[in-house]
Amino acid sequence: MADTVSYRPKAGEIPTQPGVYRFKDANGRVLYVGKAKNLRARLSNYFAPLRSLHERTRRMVTSAAGVEWTVVATDIESLQLEYTWIKEFDPPFNVKFRDDKTYPFLAVTLADEAPRVMVTRNHKVRGARYFGPYPKIWAVRDTIDLMIKAFPIRTCSDSSYKHAMQTGRPCFPGQIGRCGGPCSGKVTIEEHRAIVDDFVAFMAGGDKRFVTAATKNMRAAAERQDYEAAAKYRDQLQALEAVLAKSAVVLRDRVDADLFAIEHDELAASVQQFIVRGGRIRGERSWTVDKELDLDTAELVDSILQSAYEGQEPPKEIIVPALPDDKEELETWLGTRRAEARGRGTGKVQLRTAQRGEKAALMATATMNAKNNLMLYKTRRSSDFVARSQALTDIQEALGMTDAPLRMECYDVSHLSGTNIVASMVVFEDGLARKDQYRRFTIAESTDDTDSIHQVLTRRLAYLKEDPQAAERAEAEAQIFSDGESPVEPAKRKKFSYPPNLLIVDGGQPQVNAAARALEESGVQGIFLAGIAKRLEEIWLPDSDYPVILPRGSEALFMIQRLRDEAHRFAITHQRSRRKRDITSVLSDIPGLGPSRVRELLKHFGSVTQLKAAEPEAIAEVKGIGPQLATTIRETLSR
Repeated sequence: MADTVSYRPKAGEIPTQPGVYRFKDANGRVLYVGKAKNLRARLSNYFAPLRSLHERTRRMVTSAAGVEWTVVATDIESLQLEYTWIKEFDPPFNVKFRDDKTYPFLAVTLADEAPRVMVTRNHKVRGARYFGPYPKIWAVRDTIDLMIKAFPIRTCSDSSYKHAMQTGRPCFPGQIGRCGGPCSGKVTIEEHRAIVDDFVAFMAGGDKRFVTAATKNMRAAAERQDYEAAAKYRDQLQALEAVLAKSAVVLRDRVDADLFAIEHDELAASVQQFIVRGGRIRGERSWTVDKELDLDTAELVDSILQSAYEGQEPPKEIIVPALPDDKEELETWLGTRRAEARGRGTGKVQLRTAQRGEKAALMATATMNAKNNLMLYKTRRSSDFVARSQALTDIQEALGMTDAPLRMECYDVSHLSGTNIVASMVVFEDGLARKDQYRRFTIAESTDDTDSIHQVLTRRLAYLKEDPQAAERAEAEAQIFSDGESPVEPAKRKKFSYPPNLLIVDGGQPQVNAAARALEESGVQGIFLAGIAKRLEEIWLPDSDYPVILPRGSEALFMIQRLRDEAHRFAITHQRSRRKRDITSVLSDIPGLGPSRVRELLKHFGSVTQLKAAEPEAIAEVKGIGPQLATTIRETLSR
């Protein structure tokens, strides 16, 4: 492998000023766009020796045929130019956003003579003020229905408004009480504009002022026995309270902020956004991001915020899980967008992280939602028949297999500092998990992970040989579970003899070579072998100097990654259960230490490690444990 790419510019040719760079392929297609405060320092990272680059970065620079850059005057200009180029060229190695433009918004067309409230997915209505997004379109309609009871503004179409104003006859929605604009004949254009201002102020977070005013007016009308007016204010108050009831109170009054939570793995990221106005969640949305290069949370925040505020007004405060390196420049860029949306010369936006208190609690809730959304995204992707078929075909082609891997088995080893060594075997058939055929192995002694892999596969492959005694031994040594919990019926045990098309181990070249040795020693033919290294998501084959790189975001890599993660989960679960069972049985053998006292000990210390490290005096502080029993526990655990 060459030390670096052939198109590397000379160090002196690259300027040290801030700017934006573009990697292009031989056909002129832009592959990646990035920004830098110092172009020379940033680009030199890409032209380091290829073997030292992250695998995904290496794939990007080797796919390119050249690099170009544009020098700008300030870091803010580089941020703006990067944003423009990403939108223009849609580079494949930049972050890919999914379904973030499908959410409905409540919009008020402030640029119109008589502003109208409507439901829209169009972010480019001239002069409109947007609220939301809302998770469902019916949620927007419900909000509008309640709001026009409190603030009767125009809801009819532009054509209906124009016809009504020309003829002097109320529009049809106005005739049935569904439109409160000047076209209804009930208010003037000036009066309607004042109501619109109140509508916008309430939606922007000015809750208490309008609720207090409606309550005061209702009581005043009742005292002067103007019951018709009192009923009107009562209906207005009920509508306002109904809108507020739909918005959970999460922060103090007058807090306007957007909060972003991010959960990501090697292939994708899930984003959960909470829109908080007046201390209440007024909107939320979630979307998925496909990752091509290896980005950390702070780098994802940079890309996500640029996309999230396309055509929208940022609030004064944005809460994120990690601050990007260009925090000040991003704040200035967002402030400019806020000023443009409000028609003012300046705007101020602050990026913050939630350290403690109510904002940290809200971030925890958003993060939980992001985790669930990422899991749902993976589940839906796995259940897609077309995607699974494509994944199996791509795996076959990438690994050079003669047939598609209709049955795949993946193995992972788990241990606790070299003790309690266990291994797992998970099975996928036709791209779907077959949990009734999962297996767990206990390993009595092992020198390292490669030795453990060799032992496990030797035992598993023995079941595919003609020797019945070897088969019986392998079956006896494997703990057979259905979905990791209850034993499989004896009639189903014969499924352990089904040979896989593809055998995958969790690990790189050393683990693959250990598996290949076990496969060769078994004499079993017709099984293809591969390993997946978690750090770079590389696929290693036996006796290969370089890994197979599957495209990021591909269905093939997604399926193999899911196999590996399932094997890891299954092994960890078994290892933890054995660890807990072992320590519980040891403690239960101590005279005077029953189940309730064992639970108290584990609850008090939180872990076996803490209990083993505790002195007798600390153990004696546990409820029901005296000094003599504490000394006995300490001596037993120290053996």
